[in-house]
Amino acid sequence: MKKLVVPAAVERLEEVNAFVDGELRARGCSARVQMQLGLVVEEIFVNIAHYAYAPGVGEAEISMDVSGDPPAVKIRFLDHGRPFDPLEKEDADTALPAEERKIGGLGILLVKKNVDDVRYSYQNGANILTIQKKL
Repeated sequence: MKKLVVPAAVERLEEVNAFVDGELRARGCSARVQMQLGLVVEEIFVNIAHYAYAPGVGEAEISMDVSGDPPAVKIRFLDHGRPFDPLEKEDADTALPAEERKIGGLGILLVKKNVDDVRYSYQNGANILTIQKKL
């Protein structure tokens, strides 16, 4: 499993994206899957950067592994910020006009729609969000 630890700051998003893209390219991942996972990784990391440690800054750990038959990529995001399970939030109702929708929920809906599995746990003082997508 490959791992990257960076300050949970939006300014580090480019480094996170380069880490994930590099691993996906090394595995011969399709451009479509790279784009989908790029959106998902950005959404999750930016949320950690904005909310996990606010107003301070902590660290985010991103781990990646590709395994299985058929192969699937598993990406784990870990932070020691305040506990938050994004899966508890109700999905945004995209059938409603934008002005009638509740604020929030679109980001995690984007994550759910672009991966095969998403799980959250809180262990030993850490938020752990794991996504998985078949390659």
